[in-house]
Amino acid sequence: MTFQLLGLNHKTAPVEVREKLAIPESKLPLALEKLLGVPGVGEGMILSTCNRVEILTQTANGSVDLRRFLDDYFHVTPQSYDPYLYEYREQQVVRHVFRVTSSLDSMIVGEPQILGQVKEAYATARAAGAVHSYLELLLTRAFAVAKRVRTETAVGSSSVSVASAAVQLAGKIFGTLKGKTVCLVGAGKMSELAAGRLLAEGAGPIFVANRTYDRAQNLAQQFGGRAIRFDELYRHCELADIVITSTGSPVAIFRREHGEMFLSRRKNRPMFFIDIAVPRDVDPEMNRLDGIFVYDIDDLQEAVTSAVESRRKEAEQAEAIIEAEVERFEARLQSLQLTPTIVSLQDQFESIRQAELERVRGRLGKLTPEQEMAIEALSRGIVNKILHTPLRSLKSAATGEEITTLVASFRKIFDLQEKPTTPTEVDPRPAKPGTGRRS
Repeated sequence: MTFQLLGLNHKTAPVEVREKLAIPESKLPLALEKLLGVPGVGEGMILSTCNRVEILTQTANGSVDLRRFLDDYFHVTPQSYDPYLYEYREQQVVRHVFRVTSSLDSMIVGEPQILGQVKEAYATARAAGAVHSYLELLLTRAFAVAKRVRTETAVGSSSVSVASAAVQLAGKIFGTLKGKTVCLVGAGKMSELAAGRLLAEGAGPIFVANRTYDRAQNLAQQFGGRAIRFDELYRHCELADIVITSTGSPVAIFRREHGEMFLSRRKNRPMFFIDIAVPRDVDPEMNRLDGIFVYDIDDLQEAVTSAVESRRKEAEQAEAIIEAEVERFEARLQSLQLTPTIVSLQDQFESIRQAELERVRGRLGKLTPEQEMAIEALSRGIVNKILHTPLRSLKSAATGEEITTLVASFRKIFDLQEKPTTPTEVDPRPAKPGTGRRS
């Protein structure tokens, strides 16, 4: 059993590279189906957000070529993204998943959105049958670790997020947001967070546009704004001083010709676009127009430097928690690896014991119930004493580096048959509170 992860993020790749590999939520089930079709992949999950795209897998026999999956799925030149990729295996994967879920690998350390995004990716993969065994164990533990980090540290104490950083940037540009007309394009979580922060800073009125008009109405009503139909976006957008856009469109919805039209109708009054979508909603060519100022997700990095610095000490404490949890999870995996061998060994000796009893039973004549019980107890006692030392050796090595070699040696010496197992099969005990396991 092997964990393997391939991905890129805001640290390794600019937005123009990340958007090439972004997978819309609606297409994730098909992408997961293709991922499970890769030879050797037993389980898989795909996390695609504005700041990262990661392919997480569990394989039965060694590593697989996940780059081939990217090539086949996206049909883009590998040279355009390969230099930006990172790849992890085994314990590196566990550590990375724990850090991502706990928001220690985010552009804004401690931001709360990533946990929800990982949970959504997990739910999608689980519904598609792509997560069911060891990845289930890893991810549910990751959620418990994230909860522990937020409970035991203050890494997420201040309400800094990508959306709030966008509002902070708008405030720096204008000096004040009071009375500034805002157009939110997209009615998702990012827009909801941005709207709340904008109102708190005195901005308004707010227009909300979304392809699903009902969602635009709901968000607009929540913040006292006005919903506009998506096909009327360009007519109303010209009224806005600030446009914050976060849709799932695969192509840019604001292009140079739109900017020229807006400036003409606004009599060259400036407009500011804050594009927090990946793929980007605003064509970078718009930034060439005098009076149009475009900022994308990567530009927000500078706006949150102070917030990241203030969380550094808390992040160090969180990292210590992660390391302890990684060791704990590794011990858990080694225990799972050990259990099938112990069960197989016990089954084999039990079969031998019963076979030998049947072989000599005819020579013993008719036995009383007491004699039957005595023979059962005697033979079981002998088997248990024979197995005591080797089983103790196995269990004492469960947390050591030599466990893999030792298990292989036991299987070879005793000719034990390999049986496919899952965490549920080898550990039927009920979940304990706080372990992150689900019933």
